[in-house]
Amino acid sequence: MRRTLTLGLAGLLLLLVIGVVVVSNRSSGGGKVVVVRGVIGSEKKPFFDDPRVKAAFRKAGFDVQVDTAGSRQIATSVDLSKYDFAFPAGTPQAQKIKSDHKAKTVYVPFSTPMAIASFEPIVKILATAGVAKDEGGWYSFDMAKFLALVAADTRWSDLAGSADYPSNKQVLITSTDVTTSNSAGMYASIASYVLNGNNVVASSAQAQAVAPVVAPLFGRQGYTEQSSEAPFDDYLSIGAGKTPIVMIYESQFVARAVAKDGSIVPGMVLMYPTPTIVSKHSLVPLTDNGDKVGQLLMTDPTLQNLAVQFGFRTADPAAFAKVVKDAGIATAPSLIDVVEPPTNDNLEALIDAISESMKSTSVNTSTSVNSTTVNT
Repeated sequence: MRRTLTLGLAGLLLLLVIGVVVVSNRSSGGGKVVVVRGVIGSEKKPFFDDPRVKAAFRKAGFDVQVDTAGSRQIATSVDLSKYDFAFPAGTPQAQKIKSDHKAKTVYVPFSTPMAIASFEPIVKILATAGVAKDEGGWYSFDMAKFLALVAADTRWSDLAGSADYPSNKQVLITSTDVTTSNSAGMYASIASYVLNGNNVVASSAQAQAVAPVVAPLFGRQGYTEQSSEAPFDDYLSIGAGKTPIVMIYESQFVARAVAKDGSIVPGMVLMYPTPTIVSKHSLVPLTDNGDKVGQLLMTDPTLQNLAVQFGFRTADPAAFAKVVKDAGIATAPSLIDVVEPPTNDNLEALIDAISESMKSTSVNTSTSVNSTTVNT
């Protein structure tokens, strides 16, 4: 009797466990939940980690799991065979992935322009120098005039009004690592456009010609992070002492303001490079399930609305305008001076040329220092 009761309880427990597993593997619509794996740029991870985003995917029958990597790494060195989709931050990388993997299409569910985060005292100094211009709460940032300051090895202490920022550091925009990060690649693309006579770099020869002037923008920074989140976090937590101006995605600033987590405080300002580049977040489907995720991101109203909450611009500009108004921040309502980045091959040539120029400068500096030491 006792053994029969024990066996009965064990059987009931087994049925309950099976029931839980079945329920947990079904969406609210009653179908099975399919695991879909993707590799994405790190700037989108907060979006994919959000419980509301996960719930929207699950409602459609998908458990979307993501890994992160630099956009350039996604296109060149990440093993994509284990993923259903790749989601870099830029068009050049997406087009390379599409070509290499013979993908049928590319989905661009949202985008964000490159921007520069700073602080009011810094912006005031830059405005006096003719680099920044007040456009009604947000600022334009003249890249040609900025590049002239860098070429002259200008220090903050050299500029009028520097008493508000008494630093002898070089005037530089903090960025990520140009060899791995899309945001740094877009920064290099903007600078190269200006230095190439306001033309997109369209050949290896043009890349080689501008690289020695673009390279100091990165080489003079010293160590640079691989992820776009790291320098922006320094801007938020450490402030102007370390990061007076930082190249970011506009979406990063907007998302923090929308979250109202206290990280965006009065005195923080957005500037927009002129020209600038809009980073088109481009999903490349590698399997049928990856294609379905791409379609969902494009068409699902919940996912589109959540993308705006994370600071991205979608096909509905009114939705973005409402979000930033409610957040109480000033952004560029429309962008006029927008250029395209180089094609992937030309962007790779530019980045390689910049990297080689940085190495050459480092070797020359080291040789010069060693020679001086010997002579002394």
